[in-house]
Amino acid sequence: MEKILSDKKAIFLFVFPAFLVFLVIVLLPIFFSFYYSLLKWDGFSKGVFIGLQNYKNLFINNTDGFIVSVKNSFILAVLSVFIQLPISLLLALILSRGIKGEKFYRTVYFIPVILSTVVIGQLWMKIYNPNYGLLNFILTKIGLQSLTNQWLGNTKTALGAVFVPILWQYIGYHMLLMYASAKSIPTDIYEAAKIDGATESQIAFRITIPLMKPIIKVCVIFAVIGSFKAFDLIYVLTNGGPLHASEVPSTLMYNMIFFRYQYGYGSAMAIFIILESLIGTVIIQKLFGKDEAY
Repeated sequence: MEKILSDKKAIFLFVFPAFLVFLVIVLLPIFFSFYYSLLKWDGFSKGVFIGLQNYKNLFINNTDGFIVSVKNSFILAVLSVFIQLPISLLLALILSRGIKGEKFYRTVYFIPVILSTVVIGQLWMKIYNPNYGLLNFILTKIGLQSLTNQWLGNTKTALGAVFVPILWQYIGYHMLLMYASAKSIPTDIYEAAKIDGATESQIAFRITIPLMKPIIKVCVIFAVIGSFKAFDLIYVLTNGGPLHASEVPSTLMYNMIFFRYQYGYGSAMAIFIILESLIGTVIIQKLFGKDEAY
């Protein structure tokens, strides 16, 4: 192994194909998006170079809802970190202790992750339907008819109604990552803690969770980046409406490029999403500090 790692030709042979794929699929599209973001271009005629004007338009005298969309994506990121991930962590800790039906529950919680986004979107649209939806039906049956609403059509409730299925869908994803991390902790540590008289809660907070720090950091990064680039489920449910109430940068970018034919301006939004994702990742890495293997 040391001989192979010291062989530069072998390293090049193994790394170059992956780098080539990464270059074509990731780096080149980013480069072209940045180039397009410097143009005033409708996607058909010749683009006019306008420098950083598209980026200025994102924040200065903006009237297309971009500022609101950025706020919404940050709200989703906060909800993902402080609601979605704690639920995932709790489920992972419970399942990793070897409860009865562990495999069954693990599978059930992960099912939403593998379902098509369109299927999930249609499911929740039926739940939120103001006429025959399950949510309004339950509220009516328990005497809370005054709380019934047009959940996806009301500017006050659309954002929350969209975020609920997003948070629900990926709870199982983060749970499985944390579950695998918890199961990989040597049982000797738990046995020693029990001999010393540690309770289940002490074991969880002083042993399991600290040793899961690397994977928790990964889950936080995934949750934050996923929130910044959220698109599909929001597009299916509301397409950013009504009146930009549930808009996020990705949905606004899509509408700008494919419906308003503002390719340069939409590309500036794409670059912004990339930059905020990179900055968010760096900040999270700094907050967690250096990982320590057990």
